[in-house]
Amino acid sequence: MTRDDDLLDVLPRLTQLSAAISRGQLAQRATDATGLNLDRPGMTILVTLANAGGPLRIGEIADRMQVAGPHITRQVQALEQRGLVQRVTDPHDKRASLIEPTPTGAEAATTYLTTVLGFFREVVAEWPAQDRADLGRLLGKLADDITARLT
Repeated sequence: MTRDDDLLDVLPRLTQLSAAISRGQLAQRATDATGLNLDRPGMTILVTLANAGGPLRIGEIADRMQVAGPHITRQVQALEQRGLVQRVTDPHDKRASLIEPTPTGAEAATTYLTTVLGFFREVVAEWPAQDRADLGRLLGKLADDITARLT
């Protein structure tokens, strides 16, 4: 067995997982549950803001989503027009503004996350606690290492 044999076993499983989630349209189902007609980037911004623990600058949103700032600016403007996010003054720099979800935007993010987490909760419901913990730890490590390598 060569050192890469274990990786050769993982790659098809990653493809299978990605395809199953995409075909099952999990993100679309979760977005539909919000009752809002939002595209994936818009919903991702709302979820990012909801998980941030406070308002963020456009650049911070872009960094967390790993996309370019101008793309986020357009998306935020569209969300703002729909009453899903609002601008607030940065308390550390009165010239700058921060973005936060409105109550409607925060509710949509909560509904989205509840739907997605509910799906995964059902999938792993019969797993031992240690397996669930290992999954979280290893997926987190993989995501962090891939992100660091590609940045």
